[in-house]
Amino acid sequence: MSDLLEAIEIETGPSPRAAIIWMHGLGADGHDFEPIVPELGMPAAPAARFVFPHAPVQPVTINGGARMRAWYDVTNDGRQDAAGIRASQARVEALIARERARGIAPGAIVLAGFSQGGAIALQTGLRHADRLAGLLALSTYLPLPDTLKQEASQANRDLPIFMAHGTQDPLIPLSWAARSRDSLASLGYAVEWHEYPMPHSVCAEEIADIAHWLHRVLPLG
Repeated sequence: MSDLLEAIEIETGPSPRAAIIWMHGLGADGHDFEPIVPELGMPAAPAARFVFPHAPVQPVTINGGARMRAWYDVTNDGRQDAAGIRASQARVEALIARERARGIAPGAIVLAGFSQGGAIALQTGLRHADRLAGLLALSTYLPLPDTLKQEASQANRDLPIFMAHGTQDPLIPLSWAARSRDSLASLGYAVEWHEYPMPHSVCAEEIADIAHWLHRVLPLG
């Protein structure tokens, strides 16, 4: 667990003062969201560093045991892979620690993710000990919701959370994401919620909304 995940890194300019750690979905890799960086219009000065880690390769039960990049296993009966989720949480915590060692303050770090990656962003960010800049959770859901009340970090109780979902998503139904949003709201989290007429993907309107949100929450003004 001590080994850092391999990752694609893109810096919008020299000497970054903020970091966005962005986790991909099941079966993809760190290259998946690499093309989104120029569309977000992040400044060259002060700069931001995008970190797109590759999840470990492991067998995934719901896909017949095929080996692929996954943040945790997905079962056929809906049970959550708590051990796998927590292992990936620890891996993301290590990436946060590396950004801090490179001079990025916790309040200038965003955790982002799509699908499985978004679940890990929520799992990690809501439990992280120090105040982060925000959480970006796309086409995803809240993992291990029954443990969050006990494990939540007080430092991140007012963390900006951007959740977005497609109304035509056939893989993670909109109702699942809405239930997660409501669970977060019941614990006092303020979620900025967005719906788009799309399947399990991203769209141009969503990317524009993400860009505006990132410019708001990161100290790059």
